[in-house]
Order: sequence, then C-alpha cells, then structure tokens
Amino acid sequence: MLPDWRTVDLQPAWAAFWQSCNVLKNKPGWQTICARASEMTQPDNNSLHAFFEQGFTPYQVYNPDGTSQGLITGYYEPKLYGSRVRTARFRYPLYGPPDDLLTIDMGDVYPQLKDLHLRGRLQGNRVVPYYSRSEIDNGKAPLAGHELFWVDNAVDLFFLQIQGSGRIELPDGSMVKVGYAEQNGQPYNSIGRKLVEMGALKLEDASMQNIKLWAEQHPDKLAALMEQNPSYVFFRELPNSLPAPLGALGVPLTNEYSLAVDARTIPLGAPVFLSTTYPNTTEPLNRLMLAQDTGGAIKGAVRGDFFWGFGEQAGTQAGRMKQTGQMWVLFPKGAEPALGP
Repeated sequence: MLPDWRTVDLQPAWAAFWQSCNVLKNKPGWQTICARASEMTQPDNNSLHAFFEQGFTPYQVYNPDGTSQGLITGYYEPKLYGSRVRTARFRYPLYGPPDDLLTIDMGDVYPQLKDLHLRGRLQGNRVVPYYSRSEIDNGKAPLAGHELFWVDNAVDLFFLQIQGSGRIELPDGSMVKVGYAEQNGQPYNSIGRKLVEMGALKLEDASMQNIKLWAEQHPDKLAALMEQNPSYVFFRELPNSLPAPLGALGVPLTNEYSLAVDARTIPLGAPVFLSTTYPNTTEPLNRLMLAQDTGGAIKGAVRGDFFWGFGEQAGTQAGRMKQTGQMWVLFPKGAEPALGP
C-alpha cells in the first residue's frame, strides 16, 4: 500500500493527469486508460481512487544499489526584470539557441542509444563540444543577434537557467514568458556544492537563498563561481496564453503536482506517487504527481524535482527543498514496466 494512499486528495492530481493524457492517449498501453478517463465527468475523490486502483499497478523505484531513498529537490518559475534592448541597467543577455549548435540523435545511428542526444559544434570536419559557460560569457560563442532579452541581475539569470522557465517584467510593466529551448550539452555542476567544498557554506545551508546572499556579499568572486557550472541554457519566448511553463513532456506544468524525473528510469507522462516531507520539516508530503519534466541536475532512479509554481513564495519553497523521498511509478495494468511514452 502506498503511504497515506486512502487519505490523499486526488482531485488536484486529476488535472495534471489529464495533461499527460493529452500526449499519451494514442500511445500503446495508455489508450485504454486515457479513454476511460475521458468518460469520467466531475469525479469525486472516491471514484478517482477506484480509477487509479483498478487501472494501474504501482512499481516502487529503486536505485542501482537496491536502496529506495533518494533526493527530492524543488524548482519554480522565477520573475526577472528585463528589457528587449540593452541599457545601463539591463546588461545581462538571455539568449535564444545559436545557429552553430548541433544536436545529434544517437538513436539514428545506434538504435540501442535511443533518446541519447549529443550537442556540439563543427570545427573543420570534426564535431567538438559546444562552448562552455565561461566561453559563452567571455564572448567566444557567436551569439550576437541571438539576444531575446537583457536582464538586470546575473545571479537571477543563472538561476533562471537552472529552473528552465520564468517570466520577465519589462519596463512598461508588461510580462513575458520564456522557456527552455536548448542546452549547450555541457555537464551540470552545482555551485551550491562548490561553495560547500570551498567552506563558504555548510551543506545544510546551501539553499538558493543563501547562495544568492553569498553572491551579493562577494560580487568579485561571482563570475568565477558561476563558471564552475559549464552548463548553459538557451531560451525561447512563450505565448502569454500558456497557463504555466511547458515541461519536457510538452504540456503545461501543474503547480505542486508536476515532477521532473530522469526519463531513463521513469517514463514521461506517468503518474508517480511521491512520499517525502515538506522543505526543512519532517511533515509528510505524500502525493500523486505526474512525471512531466526533466532537468540537467535530475539524474538517477530515485530522484525528483518538485514544481512549486510561480513567484516568491514558490521560490522560497523550491530553494529550501532538499528532502529524502521514495517514489512509485504507476503503470497501466497490462503494460510492462519498461513501457514508456
């Protein structure tokens, strides 16, 4: 039995489940369950429990070493201040994808490497790694003309790349939405971990808020710290009509019910029962989530990133969330656990 399953409110998860079905409804193994879901009108909590119990089988996720506990972090949609043109205040560029960035689908050459993508650039007749954050920030990448916006804070821009989506308030007060478009293919390194290794922060204090505070206090060391993370994200402007950021599944995320996972272990779109605790507490957080996103730092079987939503309060929760947790993937009955979208 899943922890607290009988008392969990499934109504908010139902809306997120519907988003997944928009993508999965025509895929093998999901057609029947999504068709049954479409027949349910205004279901109550009891009927939702019956729907998931009758239609799905939960499989607990284990790490390669056989353990069932893993790290659950949080992310959110931040608000930045920016402009479409560079000014004295707005001088940090937010880039769209560069023309010379290559994305190579290895599955086209080696079927066993399906879903593995390599990113790089041509140097003569060789494909080499794409420019690192340090090289991009120092002007080595041909990115002139690819600036979507200019923002006023380098640290906020750095964390926007980690979150993957956000909103930018322009000087006239209007708001635009931006989301992940591409990545340079370089590995993600946590600057929080770097600060711990430097002795600048204790491990338990390495929250987003404390990293930003350190940056304010050490502006002369900030660029060198950020360059410790060679990963770099490129963005696209999203329609303002979108209710929320688009996750890797291609559907809008649902506040507090969408989960970023490692898609090598957990298929995108699948329901995932998460058993963890609220940030900086021992209060149980047991909830049916939907695997609708991925992230550069989300690597490993029992590894999740909890989407908290938009704004300052969501950022506070996301920045403090470094909990341990367990996960169960719910597969449609009759579908093998290896089945993915």
